[in-house]
Amino acid sequence: MKKILITTSIFIAFSSLNAQNFTSYFTGNQQDFITQALGGVCLMGGASEDDNAMKWFLERASGGDVLVLRTSGSDGYNNYMYNTLGVNINSVETIVCNNAAASNESYLHERIQKAEAIWFAGGNQWTYISYWRNTPIDSLINNAISERNIVIGGTSAGMAITGDYYFSAQNGTISSATALQDPYNSTLTVDSTSFIKNTLLQNTITDTHFDNPDRKGRLIAFMSRIYNDYNSSSKAIACDEYTAVCIDNNGLAKVYGGYPQYDDFAYFVEVNCEIPNPTPEICSSAMPLTWSQNNEALKVCKIPGTSSGDNNFNLNDWQTNTGGNWFQWSANQGVFEENIGNQPNCLSTTGDLESEDIIWSYNPDQKILVFKSDMIDLSDCKLSVTNLLGQHIDFEQINHSKELNLQLKNSSNRILFFRLYHKEQVVFNLKIIL
Repeated sequence: MKKILITTSIFIAFSSLNAQNFTSYFTGNQQDFITQALGGVCLMGGASEDDNAMKWFLERASGGDVLVLRTSGSDGYNNYMYNTLGVNINSVETIVCNNAAASNESYLHERIQKAEAIWFAGGNQWTYISYWRNTPIDSLINNAISERNIVIGGTSAGMAITGDYYFSAQNGTISSATALQDPYNSTLTVDSTSFIKNTLLQNTITDTHFDNPDRKGRLIAFMSRIYNDYNSSSKAIACDEYTAVCIDNNGLAKVYGGYPQYDDFAYFVEVNCEIPNPTPEICSSAMPLTWSQNNEALKVCKIPGTSSGDNNFNLNDWQTNTGGNWFQWSANQGVFEENIGNQPNCLSTTGDLESEDIIWSYNPDQKILVFKSDMIDLSDCKLSVTNLLGQHIDFEQINHSKELNLQLKNSSNRILFFRLYHKEQVVFNLKIIL
């Protein structure tokens, strides 16, 4: 396909006050190229773009049309994406939304519907959220992801808005020190209101600029609030400034960066699944955060980003990886702590107990699950029940020496995960489709 370089600035829509709602900058072939995108998500840490990760993003567009959405700036991505990286695409169009009224512009709606790739630039995430949330814009983007399998990506604020949970920055940013001293500080605004939806980032929050300044402490505070406020054992993906994470439709996350020449890392963070009740010990307004659980509250896989993206992390089980090292994060009286850790074991039985040593049955009418075992004393066991989002499900538990009965409470979830603990160790996992 021959490239035709056409760059224009178009003033298309005006409000009643004659203020320009948006500006479009177009580069490439103006005739729409219809193709099948390959899907996926590209997350960048917030400094200059990683060329190899951006090539991955553009290749997922399958030669189609790339749309850059932003709320400030101009056409800086157009030439970079279209001419510099050597990936054959039909066009790049940047649309700068100057105000919330742009969300109602039919031209913008049309461009979203024709895009095979959408990139969110940096800036202020609250501006993106306040302009687009609960408007045709987020609805059309989500439809493009679910129905046409477009690839999406973003850097800095553009990465921050892609998670299922997100730090909205509605009242400004927040430092690790402030967040740890008061996880309910007015500037710590963690939101769960539906916005950009993607199954690859389900139950996940994303954070950027992770090395400048250090943001590990505030991420713990974000996740503690999610646990407290939404009863959810969330996960997190965080990137150093020059690091990118590219996730394909199979849930394999490749990490790009300049390692070993530079310390470019991505972090995959999860609530420690090996702890029966990992609730933050102190997560209250105007009180320093304590989420310790014997210094094992969060499991973290730190993966260096390389030019080849050979190091990776599997989001299907949140433990299988290449090139990563495991750590344990915690907070004690408002102080962040990091220790060397090990890979969590949350998918199979542990210790001496094998799965065949547990007999279970489920009564769907009464929503009663029964475990029986002659191998261990079930009166010493605890259960954890979660849904696909990692949210904890209410239940009543009755223990006997050889039998454990569980009664679910008003659960409308079709898929549930049951984890049985004996002496603080996972001994049995069960997934049930109701």
